Amino acid sequence: MRKVGKYEVGRTIGEGTFAKVKFAINTETSEFLAMKVLDKDTVLRNKMVEQIKREISIMKMIRHPNVVRLHEVLASRAKIYIVLEFVSGGELLDTIAHKGRLSEGHSRRYFQQLIDAVAYCHSKGISHRDLKPENLLLDAKGNLKVSDFGLSALPHQEDGLLHTTCGTPNYVAPEVLDNNGYDGAVADIWSCGVILFVLMAGYLPFNEADLKTLYEKIQHASFLCPAWFSPGAKSLILKMLDPNTRTRITLEGIYNHPWFKKNYVPARLSDAEEASDLDDVESVFDNSEERFVDDQLVKESGPSMMNAFELITLSQGLNLSALFDRRQDHVKRQTCFTSNIPANEIISRMEGAAQSMGFRVETRKYKMRLEGRGGGKINQHLAVAIEVFEMAPSVFMIEVRKAMGDTLEYHKFYKTFCDRMKDVTSKMPTLGIDRGKQLAP
Repeated sequence: MRKVGKYEVGRTIGEGTFAKVKFAINTETSEFLAMKVLDKDTVLRNKMVEQIKREISIMKMIRHPNVVRLHEVLASRAKIYIVLEFVSGGELLDTIAHKGRLSEGHSRRYFQQLIDAVAYCHSKGISHRDLKPENLLLDAKGNLKVSDFGLSALPHQEDGLLHTTCGTPNYVAPEVLDNNGYDGAVADIWSCGVILFVLMAGYLPFNEADLKTLYEKIQHASFLCPAWFSPGAKSLILKMLDPNTRTRITLEGIYNHPWFKKNYVPARLSDAEEASDLDDVESVFDNSEERFVDDQLVKESGPSMMNAFELITLSQGLNLSALFDRRQDHVKRQTCFTSNIPANEIISRMEGAAQSMGFRVETRKYKMRLEGRGGGKINQHLAVAIEVFEMAPSVFMIEVRKAMGDTLEYHKFYKTFCDRMKDVTSKMPTLGIDRGKQLAP
């Protein structure tokens, strides 16, 4: 457990190449939050200072119900802490992977919320540039939240265009690949079109074995809509996945499209928009001692204890039944199971299971990191993080989460991993949990 100013910082709930996202609690208000933690030396070594400043500045400008909110930014001598809204429902891609594809009604609702968020960002001059289901989260009520503005940008060239080729290959617009400059807002519309296709089809419109073939398909918009797409949905998707930027549908055209307008409820924005205070953007790299936040690590000899606050957040709506479901039929990017086998034996058995699957295993106390090569068509690298927590005497929770790589490949990994861990999960204790009662902290 770590204390950062007024925040208690707990388990890792996500991670990327240069940052980890931790669960946190505001000790003054008891509010659940997410805290993105970056190492200053890593940021400086990789020349990411301007990128981090831009990401923080852009997120401070955005106050929309369908965008993850940034609360504040703190810094210690060695770390940068970005305090964000905690979104408990997981990735939208988890829902797609579980159900295969979504109904047209559900797809439309998520798409409407996505377009509202994107339109708001564009009204501020902000292009996201990495829109994909992995960056779309769901809150406890099932509302969509756009996250990860690490690649977002404001036009800064004399021609008003962006020139950096970035984004995720399957979702990137053809003009981004041309190296002739592009309008980030127009490129975002293409990505939204790919997302709508994935929601309704359950698979990608462009998904080839190698990048050269993939890019050729994207350049020519070479794809087919499934037979179950309604004429209205197909019409809108074709207008969004138009490789010609001059004829590609605009946001105004999307809002006026009959398919989009059905059951549309606009997002409710706050009447009074807060002014963005950007002073702390510069201060995170200011080495003045008086600006540093107190940062204390509370050492624990055994597995970390899972407190009631964190336990509550592991299941949407305080229904914890999924935590103790032996079937494990709904895999999320972060999934948990329990056991009453001693913690050291759990670690040993997981090491053996992971190594038998061809993963490289690194273990530190009660945390593990597995690294291997995923079997996806683009052969993306897959990394998995595992941690053992103590929930009660002789009752342990094992949390497995994707650290890097393709989410669908992670789902395949998890199914196989659980099959090889049956002797551990079969020894789960029976815990009496009254679903009708809220757990008290």
